[in-house]
Amino acid sequence: MTLYFITDSTCVPEDRFLPVVEAACRGGATIIQLREKDKSTREYMDLALATHEITARYGIPLIIDDRVDVALAIGAEGVHVGQSDMPVHLARKLMGPDKIVGVTAKTVPQALEAYEQGADYLGCGAIYPTTTHVKTVITPVETLKEVVKAVPIPVNAIGGLNKDNIFVLKGSGIAGICAVSAIMKAADPETATRELKQAFVSLASE
Repeated sequence: MTLYFITDSTCVPEDRFLPVVEAACRGGATIIQLREKDKSTREYMDLALATHEITARYGIPLIIDDRVDVALAIGAEGVHVGQSDMPVHLARKLMGPDKIVGVTAKTVPQALEAYEQGADYLGCGAIYPTTTHVKTVITPVETLKEVVKAVPIPVNAIGGLNKDNIFVLKGSGIAGICAVSAIMKAADPETATRELKQAFVSLASE
């Protein structure tokens, strides 16, 4: 997964959102999650369709946060559910065996339960405090390492990560990193994506 870009439309003017998504695609994002907490179903679907048109051109999977109905309606490649969202086994049942189901897991028990219920990958964090509107609880890197060892599926670190602070993840065994603000708020999101990806690849190879 390497670089998992999570969108936040509250970071940018409306007319800049899709250009940022495309810039992240050009910069090498390997998977993209559309995360909207405040939009109506119709607004979410319209934005998801427009986003999917871009990601499909680049062959990058689009994951819809929380909303299985939106993911199914627009033909997205997958859905991501948190601990307070739809149970993993139901998301898997609705999405079917061929779609991607990602899950937020902050502890080893949560990780094991998600894996047993059919998760394809996990997001674990927050590693650092974040500036997004999502309520975060800091996850120690030691816990991240324990989660990686506990499950055979990819684990991605999330939470306040950028190219200058990911060094704390060295030796953690994660599959990739998730980024929101480091790309959404960048003056040049394509370059920011490329540099962050390169920084992680270098770290993982040390």
